[in-house]
Amino acid sequence: MPWLALAAALGALAAFFACLDGWYLLRMPLTLLYARWALAPVRDLLQEQSFPSWVLPGDLDCLLHMNNARYPREADLARAVHLTRCGLFRAVRELGAHTVLAAAACRYRRSLHLLERFAIRTRLLGWDRRAFLLEQRFVRARDGFVCAVLHVRQHVAGASPAEAVERLCRRKVESPDLPEEVLLWLKYNEVSSQKLRAESDFQEDNKDE
Repeated sequence: MPWLALAAALGALAAFFACLDGWYLLRMPLTLLYARWALAPVRDLLQEQSFPSWVLPGDLDCLLHMNNARYPREADLARAVHLTRCGLFRAVRELGAHTVLAAAACRYRRSLHLLERFAIRTRLLGWDRRAFLLEQRFVRARDGFVCAVLHVRQHVAGASPAEAVERLCRRKVESPDLPEEVLLWLKYNEVSSQKLRAESDFQEDNKDE
C-alpha cells in the first residue's frame, strides 16, 4: 500500500508538470509571497525596480538560447513583484477591482544563453483611463546590455487606474507624459481594435441576411 500511494503521488506530480505549466504555477504565488513579506515596500510609484533571474535549461529553444516565449513569462513575474511592492495591487483589490494584461509588445535585441544572469528592470510609465502602462527591460548582468524591451498595458477591471493611484497616495495624481514610442504603440492598438470591431460588425450583419 505505501508503494501504491507513492506511485500515485509521483503520477500526480508528473501530470502536474506534464499537463500544466507547473513551475510557473508554483513560482508565481511563491514570488508574490516573497515580494510581500521579504522585500521592502517601494513608496515611489515611478521608481524602477529590478528583478534578478537567469536562463535555465528549461528556458532554451532548439538554437540553445532563451526561448522567445519565456521573456513575457519572466516579465509577468517581475511585473507582479513591482505592483505588489509599490502597493498598486493592494489598492486595486481594495476597490473591488482586478488587473488583467490587455496588450504587450516585446522587442528582441540580443539572445540570452544558458545560465546567463539578467535582471528585468520594470518601471511604471503612467496610466490612462483604463490601464497602467509599464516598460520592462531585460538587462544582461555581465555588461548591462538591454537584450529585450517589453511594453505592457495592464488593464484595471472594475475601477480606473487613477482611482487606484488616488487611493494609494491619498490624493489625486496626474499621470506623467507617456514616451513617444508608447503613444505610437497605443495608437496602433486603437486602430487594430477599430478594425476588429468593424470586422465583427460586418460578420454579424452577414448573419442577419
